[in-house]
Amino acid sequence: MEVLQNFKKLFLDVWNKGISGVNISEIIIALIIFLFFLFLRGIFSKFVIKRLENYVSKTSNNFDNSLVKSMEGPAKFFPIVLGFFVATSYLTIETQAANFLETINRSLITILIFWTFHQIIGPFSTVVKSVSDLLSKDLVNWIIKALKVLIIILGLAAVLELWGIKIGPIIAGLGLFGVAVALGAQDLFKNLISGILVLVEKRFKVGDWIYVEDVIEGTVESIGFRSTVVRRFDKSLATIPNFQFAEKAVINNSLITNRRINWIIGLEYRTTSKQLIDIKQQIENFIKNSELFSKSENTMLSVKIDQFAASSIDIKLICFTKTTKYLEWMKVKDLLALEIKNIVEKNNASFAFPSTSVYVEKN
Repeated sequence: MEVLQNFKKLFLDVWNKGISGVNISEIIIALIIFLFFLFLRGIFSKFVIKRLENYVSKTSNNFDNSLVKSMEGPAKFFPIVLGFFVATSYLTIETQAANFLETINRSLITILIFWTFHQIIGPFSTVVKSVSDLLSKDLVNWIIKALKVLIIILGLAAVLELWGIKIGPIIAGLGLFGVAVALGAQDLFKNLISGILVLVEKRFKVGDWIYVEDVIEGTVESIGFRSTVVRRFDKSLATIPNFQFAEKAVINNSLITNRRINWIIGLEYRTTSKQLIDIKQQIENFIKNSELFSKSENTMLSVKIDQFAASSIDIKLICFTKTTKYLEWMKVKDLLALEIKNIVEKNNASFAFPSTSVYVEKN
């Protein structure tokens, strides 16, 4: 019986002292409190967040939809932070352990705050439409990404400070390391600055058809910090360093208002003056009467004799189509070419081709 009494005494002593002087009963109750908040987290996520999502989905405003969706993570994390704080507040612990638990609580709250800021930035990008005249969509995306990275760095620094890790010496060391990296990564910064200039000047955006002489022609798929991805017309993918767009002329074909047709129509030298006048007039009338071509002060229409070439009398045709789409433009060119051929044949004239006349002298 004495052995059992000693065991009971030892058991109660261990139970009361517990871990680091914390009563095991308090530990169990603290765990129950924390598990209760975890249970509340599930209920909060299932009912409150879902109801908010259903409510904002009925509105036409995209901001509240993206805000609720982005806040889902921090909202689920909040009951964990609160539950851990309430559970640790119930414990009666020594000073050293209390300081450790307080640091954990401060760290969790810091993470919650910076995570919330990180998530809120995304929805606010939809509000930036009011400055769309000053900033392009791609530049806004760049700024959003940079702010998110900055918040992550600040949050990490704040947590490290709570645990007694001074970030001053780390930043100083990174500064020296950054100088060494900068000397060997000049091209990287060159491309980064060039990319920012491209976006600020709005030279092109995602989806535009661009042409850079001796570099690339195709459709822009993405604009990155160092390079731009362009889909060529053979469907191959090209990654071009951004400095190429800053140092060379970029032709943005997506911004054209009308497509031009610029042809030389060569007729034989035996074509009479009357035939030339009739052919020119009929071609011009066809273009003026067609709805496919643009007729305005900003678009030229000219059907004039250009020169007396080596083998032909050249008529220069300049006009503009209403469509800017490539395939439709090709169809209009095809229609115009057939009509010009009909007009030339109807006037009993012929197209010229390179020829040489040889004169043989008789002795």
